[in-house]
Amino acid sequence: MRAVLLAAMVGLIVTLVGTPVAIRLFRARGYGQLIRDDGPEAHLTKRGTPTMGGAVIIIATVLGYLLGHLFQGSREFTASGLLVLFVMVGLGLVGFLDDFIKIRKQRSLGLNKTAKLVGQFVIAVGFGILALQFKGGTLDTTPASLNLSFIRDTTFTMGAIGFVIWAYVMISATSNGVNLTDGLDGLAAGTAAMAYASYVVIAFWQNGNQCRDAGVSVTNCYFVRDPLDVAIVCAAAMGACFGFLWWNCAPAKIFMGDTGSLAIGGSLAAIAMVTRTELLLLVIGGLFVVETLSVIIQVVAFRGFKRRVFNMAPMHHHFELAGWPEITVIVRFWIVAGLAVAFGSGLFYADWLSAGKL
Repeated sequence: MRAVLLAAMVGLIVTLVGTPVAIRLFRARGYGQLIRDDGPEAHLTKRGTPTMGGAVIIIATVLGYLLGHLFQGSREFTASGLLVLFVMVGLGLVGFLDDFIKIRKQRSLGLNKTAKLVGQFVIAVGFGILALQFKGGTLDTTPASLNLSFIRDTTFTMGAIGFVIWAYVMISATSNGVNLTDGLDGLAAGTAAMAYASYVVIAFWQNGNQCRDAGVSVTNCYFVRDPLDVAIVCAAAMGACFGFLWWNCAPAKIFMGDTGSLAIGGSLAAIAMVTRTELLLLVIGGLFVVETLSVIIQVVAFRGFKRRVFNMAPMHHHFELAGWPEITVIVRFWIVAGLAVAFGSGLFYADWLSAGKL
């Protein structure tokens, strides 16, 4: 528990102290956000706000994880924790290239769709392959499972190739979902902080109720690998997002950019896979799902029927154009995100309660 708290504290302090440094550095180098001309007019005033602040979140998360381990002394780094950081850092680099191209070429679009998908593909497939290696832990199992999971592993087996494909779908979908949500000051950072907090509790609970015998009924414990280490990563990321939110809340002094949104989304997907709660992420990250669906619905409706369902997609822009002040949209969407996280966490605990009666 102390290592988890230390990781969260380090992540929080590093972003609280480091983000102003990044703001001054990025301003001096002219790393300002480009704003779409077809977006809400109120956003035009944000042009030039420093971006790529997600780099601070990534650094803070890695430092929080490392110092959490130093506090634990002899406890080794685990494959599960390192794989989550691999996805976070890897997609952070993809996002950094996207942000840098936007700034360098002075346009609102960075990497083209193909290049971004290739970057996501390489990181996701790398994770998928590595997650099926490195047996270890109490049950001598791999960080991820070949079985599809909700709150625990189900009986549906994907096979090795199927799992790698599933890893790509999970990581690319979640990273793009967070990227779409990152359109208002503090919206993605606040939502991500709540999702990470939920996974701190889930992973820590799994650690306290981890199966010690491969023959034990799956309903009485969790067949997961390295849950405490995953809790440390989640705590560091949660603290980093909260610290960054101090500077990113409206009116934002800095944006996380694709550097942060892709890294956060990818890491959440990786966390879900190593904790065997893949489909539960659809509930915990409910706001990300809604924002993504709004874009899909808008595209299908316009291309198929030449009609617009929303004033503008993603959905947060729809409410802005409907006359809601930006801060109202942000707070109300945070409420929706909090309810989704609470419901997902409740489902996880309800499963435990029902399992205990069997």
